[in-house]
Amino acid sequence: MTDLPDWLAAKLPANARHQGLAIAALGDAKTFERGGFTLSSPAFREGQELDPCFTAKEEDAVAPPLEWSAPPPGSQELIVIVEDASSTKDEPDCHWLVWGLPGQKGKLLEGEVPPRTGKNAVGNSEWLLPDPPVGETRHYVFQIFATDLPLTLMPGASREELIATVKGFVTGCAVLYAPFTGVEADLGMLGDDEFE
Repeated sequence: MTDLPDWLAAKLPANARHQGLAIAALGDAKTFERGGFTLSSPAFREGQELDPCFTAKEEDAVAPPLEWSAPPPGSQELIVIVEDASSTKDEPDCHWLVWGLPGQKGKLLEGEVPPRTGKNAVGNSEWLLPDPPVGETRHYVFQIFATDLPLTLMPGASREELIATVKGFVTGCAVLYAPFTGVEADLGMLGDDEFE
């Protein structure tokens, strides 16, 4: 699915251009990277594979760390949505739905529990560990939104509820893209000789 506006399509590789991405509904050319607003991670560069320690392929995996620059003036709150753009459904699978972040430069540490989270694609409020089959590459789009109003959504809200609440109030937005190719799981199994 590649039917995305030019301002967004230019930022994402062809395999990550799902027309149902939240940013396609909430962002526009005016708010995209407005005032230098960007999203990054100290754990991976734009387009670099996610480390297995952030996926279902490793035991004790956690959400990756994220950092963002100062949002546009007047921003009250920040929202992070992570989606799998490889989905063939109308909407990409939501891996993380976070809000309640202060409208300023900041970060989420590796494995940090955010202030408020909503339901991911399987209905819980945690980082949904990427788990593609061995050899299959899936494409994850990390999206950040700044809004000019604080959200009153209760924890556990759905992606649809959040998008409906935020639509029309976005002051700035940005994306960070990372693929992940399925590998054999490393569940830290100890060999018998390690117990001796």
